Amino acid sequence: MPFTLEPSYDENPRLQDLVVRLRTYLRDELLPYEREHGITPETPLDRATLERVWKRSAELGFYGVSLPPELGGQGIGFAELCALKEELTASGAALSHSVLGDMGGPLRVGAIVKYATEEQRERYLMPVVRGERACCFSLTEEDAGSDVRRMTTTATPDGDGYVLNGKKVFSSAAPFADFAVVVARMAGEEDTYSAFLVDLDTPGCTVLDGEVPMSGQQMEGDLLFESCRVPAANLLGEIGQGLRIGIGRITLNRLLHCPSLIGAARRAWDLSVEYAVNRVVFGRPLLAHQAIQHKIADMATEIYAARSMVTATAVKADRGDDISVEANMCKLFTSEACFRAADQAVQIHGKAGLTRGHEVEQVFRSLRMFRIVTGTTEIHKNAIAKGLV
Repeated sequence: MPFTLEPSYDENPRLQDLVVRLRTYLRDELLPYEREHGITPETPLDRATLERVWKRSAELGFYGVSLPPELGGQGIGFAELCALKEELTASGAALSHSVLGDMGGPLRVGAIVKYATEEQRERYLMPVVRGERACCFSLTEEDAGSDVRRMTTTATPDGDGYVLNGKKVFSSAAPFADFAVVVARMAGEEDTYSAFLVDLDTPGCTVLDGEVPMSGQQMEGDLLFESCRVPAANLLGEIGQGLRIGIGRITLNRLLHCPSLIGAARRAWDLSVEYAVNRVVFGRPLLAHQAIQHKIADMATEIYAARSMVTATAVKADRGDDISVEANMCKLFTSEACFRAADQAVQIHGKAGLTRGHEVEQVFRSLRMFRIVTGTTEIHKNAIAKGLV
């Protein structure tokens, strides 16, 4: 068979079936819905629209597909999940982030699955799995990004609970969430951090609008805690496990961002090939010019390399291996390579690629963000070197 950037999953019948059904849903339902309602990657999101996607995706078996069967999922592994996430962004759907539960859904609740009590699972996890409630994760602060130990949000023991004070920023899905997993430093302790399940309608907790990112889609918010009382039953895990919960999520998040970036770059490649075939310059299709062929070749090569790297790391994660170094390598290489592909796509499209709202222009802005989001290029290099030597 000739080489194609659209991967085949013939060797995995279960995954092949999931991919075919996912592509059908995107093509026949989600994309037509977005066109009908004028939804673009810069359309302000609202809870009603997201819930529609959550519940329909749950009906089709995609929402929470990576959860174990006893929690309503299909128990697919990380490698299979990466394949589905790539397909979502490769489709160009503006609401693709909500199909598997990236936006406040099951892909946000890994810490709850691992550390929650039975009562916490029933109250917080299962409503998320059903698409009835949404969750956000709050670790980052204005002066505590990559250096999380600088956080100043505190949890003070008080009777049969804890009182939270501080501010968290860049909490993905906060504008649409019902509760948050919040990591805070224990008051009076130098280096002890804990995680809490906090209902966002709790007195003393305020959800603030975050800044609109360069991608154009407002998906983040800030959380302000002013003497916010949390019952002891809402402690997630044990006292002192906060950073383990937070950093463990970050490591996995870095890996799982990668297939979404690959899918977006693949979309940019598809658009570029289509444009280069149909655009006539100096009497020939743009694609007939060697300079354009080289750009197309470079894009495809880096996308293929990134996918191979991510798939190999996901397979290691499925085996239960430590992937802390590899996850940083994947995020470093994928974010840089996919951004280069988007940059080439803009170049191929010429002035059209610079037009606000053009799809490759939007992909360019979105991919530029991920050289910073969940860890900058420089932080990844530091982490890789530390892990190696």
